[in-house]
Amino acid sequence: MSESLLFHKTYHHPTSKEWVVFVHGAGGSSSIWFKQIRAYREHFNLLFVDLRGHGKSNNLLKGIISNQYTFKSVTMDILKVLDHLKIQSAHFVGMSLGTIIVRNLAEIATDRVTSMVLGGAVTRFNTRSQILVKIGNMSKHVIPYMWLYRLFAYIVMPQRGQKESRLMFVHEAKKLCQKEFKRWYELTSEVNPLNRYFKDRELPIPTLYLMGDQDYMFIKPVKEMVAEHKSSQLLEINDCGHVCNVERPEEFNRYSIAFIRSVRAC
Repeated sequence: MSESLLFHKTYHHPTSKEWVVFVHGAGGSSSIWFKQIRAYREHFNLLFVDLRGHGKSNNLLKGIISNQYTFKSVTMDILKVLDHLKIQSAHFVGMSLGTIIVRNLAEIATDRVTSMVLGGAVTRFNTRSQILVKIGNMSKHVIPYMWLYRLFAYIVMPQRGQKESRLMFVHEAKKLCQKEFKRWYELTSEVNPLNRYFKDRELPIPTLYLMGDQDYMFIKPVKEMVAEHKSSQLLEINDCGHVCNVERPEEFNRYSIAFIRSVRAC
């Protein structure tokens, strides 16, 4: 595999020509989608990517990881993989901060996005999360990044039923180095300005937001976004927190696959 490409893995369907691309969030890797593979591969071709510095992409892209990250540069990494695999268009499934990357990809290359499923979507940092980000920003140079990450994981996913998701993301974050964590952390400054732009500019792409009803930090801004966008809809998963594809995989798979198939049928 070329060092200029993200690590990626594909699953080919014997007859389908449709692709679904999965984009994880900051601190995760493509392994967070392990509960989606079996259900999705019955219907589609699948592409999983590890974002720069994450998972098996942590030793790749040595020529660019020294540069400051932007959502545009991280998004372009995925488009390079699509070009390499000659995938002209696809459905995209994102989780957490990965939903911003998916939405940004739709902004940059609208014709390549057939639909979007945005799980645990981050559409705005509320006051509590902004305070958390500021505290982390002030202490990121003196406090070990894993201490910060464990704190963030617990604040975002505090319930007992979210323990699996919390432990999984902490485990994956251990694969990041301190410098890599800082590069990704600096992206948080782009979140609110970018999402304000996204809110004002709706794209004509069918979009499903899948949110846990206990995702208290992010669900309210999503409701506000959906209320203003005609091409978007929201489904709440009961008794579920932020990482809904892990906490409630059966519901996540059923709702998201049905949505993608309905888009295909249109």
